Amino acid sequence: MKVFVAAAVAAGLLSAAPAFASADLAKAKNCLACHAVDKKLVGPAYQEVAKKYAGDAGAVAKLAEKIQKGGSGVWGTMPMPANPQVNAEEAKTLATWVLSQK
Repeated sequence: MKVFVAAAVAAGLLSAAPAFASADLAKAKNCLACHAVDKKLVGPAYQEVAKKYAGDAGAVAKLAEKIQKGGSGVWGTMPMPANPQVNAEEAKTLATWVLSQK
């Protein structure tokens, strides 16, 4: 039984690692200068983004592209600038993380 509990705890910690890694990635890529998880700053809160795209099967791809190329008109008049320092894999990781914020 102790082995099972230890394995379950280890699995939980490993599955939580991407969430922390993605928060760190958002910080490293300067996303948090304009966004926060739970409140609007310059851009929308990540929780609002997750709510807006809930159930959209193509949301990760849409957001990953927007992270890299920028966009406008979805959340008001303030455009989101392009982020060329974010590669495609990082953009997908960030988009997945944003969509997990609830």
